[in-house]
Amino acid sequence: MPTALERTPTISPSILSADFAYLADSVAKVRSETNRIHVDCMDGHFVNNLTIGPPVVKSLRPHTDAYLDCHLMCTKPEVLIDAFVDAGADAITVHVELDNVSEILDRIADAGVDVGLTFNPDTPFSAVEPFMDRLNILLFMSVFPGFGGQKFIPEVLDKVAQAIEYRQEHSSDIIFTIDGGINKETIASAARAGCDVLVAGSAVFHSPDPAVAVRELQEIADSAFAESV
Repeated sequence: MPTALERTPTISPSILSADFAYLADSVAKVRSETNRIHVDCMDGHFVNNLTIGPPVVKSLRPHTDAYLDCHLMCTKPEVLIDAFVDAGADAITVHVELDNVSEILDRIADAGVDVGLTFNPDTPFSAVEPFMDRLNILLFMSVFPGFGGQKFIPEVLDKVAQAIEYRQEHSSDIIFTIDGGINKETIASAARAGCDVLVAGSAVFHSPDPAVAVRELQEIADSAFAESV
């Protein structure tokens, strides 16, 4: 199970924008271009939308060897951790806005998968900083969670800069992921800012050819990253 990346950008298609009736086929179409898939799990309570849970991940797992990062937008993710791990999740990412986030992170770590933490666009970096030494993944939400197809919030990149500084000062290998409004117009700024994984949903699965869309996004991200180093 991969736990680290080279410091070059990687596209992670979000299946929130895929056709759920053909989910395995949708993932297979992009597998040649990336080894990561982003899985958005919403409970209809933490956010005003209801998507998928462990049974869908379990059904998908036999059809792909891709790294499945399950982002739990749930009020009580702790009751789902074991089910997601048993279903085949490679990582579980939860929100810092929860009251018992420290205990939840411990439970994810104890379950043996990568530990992810995320925060909403209006939550400061200081909220996640105390947990940084316990994380494999820090996910920057560049839209407010709940629905795909929203407009990218560029101010979130200021928090990426803070996190980059932290990572350099602490010689950390945390993977920085960004999710929300990533497309051909916004991906360059996210890659230039130092994000390792760039989640794209609508820009991939609403395109005529998802594999080509991933390839084009990757090319833009690679070029922008090269300019920044």
